[in-house]
Parts: sequence; C-alpha cells; structure tokens
Amino acid sequence: MTPSLPRTVRAVDTAQLLDLAQEAAMHSFSQRLPVDWLREHLAAEATHYLFPTLVQRLTHRPEMPLQWRCQQLLTVNTGEEIWGLLDVLPDTFDKIPETLDTASKKEIVNRIEHAVTVREWMERMTDGQSEETTSP
Repeated sequence: MTPSLPRTVRAVDTAQLLDLAQEAAMHSFSQRLPVDWLREHLAAEATHYLFPTLVQRLTHRPEMPLQWRCQQLLTVNTGEEIWGLLDVLPDTFDKIPETLDTASKKEIVNRIEHAVTVREWMERMTDGQSEETTSP
C-alpha cells in the first residue's frame, strides 16, 4: 500500500536542506540539485520550504524506493526566493517537525507559485555576470 501524500508544508534550515539533498543524491533521485550548488548559492541562515506534490514510484526501477516529489522554495544568497524540486523519502519527510500554521502554509504555497525557477534564476545570474564582464 502506498502511503498517502501529506498535504502540508515543512520548513527546514540550510543544513537540513543540504542533508536532504545529500540523501537524494545517495539514492540517485532524479529531482535534486547538486549539494555543492546548494552550498554555493543558498543563504546560510535562511529557512527553506518543502511542499509534497506527487508520489514518485519508479515502476521501471523497482529497486528505487518510493519518494515524495516536493516543490521547494529556496532562499538564495541574493535574498531572492526561487522554486525547485526535490525528491524526499516519505520517512525522512515525516521526521521534519511540523512548525507552520495553516495561514503560513497557504502563503508559502502562493510564494512557490510565483517564484522564478532555479533555471530562470541561474540564467539571469549568468546573463548579469556576462554583462558585467563585457561592460566598458
């Protein structure tokens, strides 16, 4: 029986998010950002948010454990919030304490829906750097 997808948002600090990304890398989950990228770009003292949206079961790879595909709202070192995806083991997600009230969860989901994606943010950052190096 497949565990039911929780309809909640969980808050994690940067160290916890790095641990989640490391676990996802260890299991070769498809939706994750590289841990080194996260270390380089996340705001060190920020709170990040995970919102499970999909049960991920790889029937063509039965050795892979069931995962929750979470939308994540990340705060990067520029102070901006960006949107990405992270696959998390259900037991791991369940161990993250429930700390947010209903109104906060709704507001965070709204912020996720309006955030730029990791890819869009990276493209913008790359474009900004190339403009700086080509300016007279």
